[in-house]
Amino acid sequence: MTVYKNICILLVSFLLLGFTEKSNDKQALAVTQDSVEIPVYNFESLEPLLYTNSDKIHVVNFWAMWCAPCVKELPIFQEYEKNHADVELTLVSLDFPEDIEQKLIPFLKKRNIVSTVVLLDDPNANSWIDKIDPNWSGAIPFTIIFNKEKRSYHERTFKDITDLENTINQLYNK
Repeated sequence: MTVYKNICILLVSFLLLGFTEKSNDKQALAVTQDSVEIPVYNFESLEPLLYTNSDKIHVVNFWAMWCAPCVKELPIFQEYEKNHADVELTLVSLDFPEDIEQKLIPFLKKRNIVSTVVLLDDPNANSWIDKIDPNWSGAIPFTIIFNKEKRSYHERTFKDITDLENTINQLYNK
């Protein structure tokens, strides 16, 4: 009887391990709907997107659909990206992964958002917020502007395209 009991415990342990093991894939999943693809990352897989070895300017904006100031500034980023093909823009959504198909993709389509959008799904915000910037309170919108030599953090809403352009131009002495 104890051999049977040990085999059952071993079998249950293997089954539970299979259900709880986390994937080490760089990208947990990507949800695609009507040619709109939203990659879903944990922080470890997102972190490489926050650095570059090139001179190209990168703008990474953390936002969410439920954040009114975030939504208000999305057209500003879209306009900047349209007028500056030499800049790479990434919008990091902090919305829930289960809302991608029913809410996020329709939201992006309705507002004609064509920029790169990824979703950060990592519940350990206290850890990754400090890794991004120890001075970041966690409030959004939050924007990082960087290349291989310079980096700036902005925990605020950009008022208009001129505000964003001036911020980038001051950083890169344009």
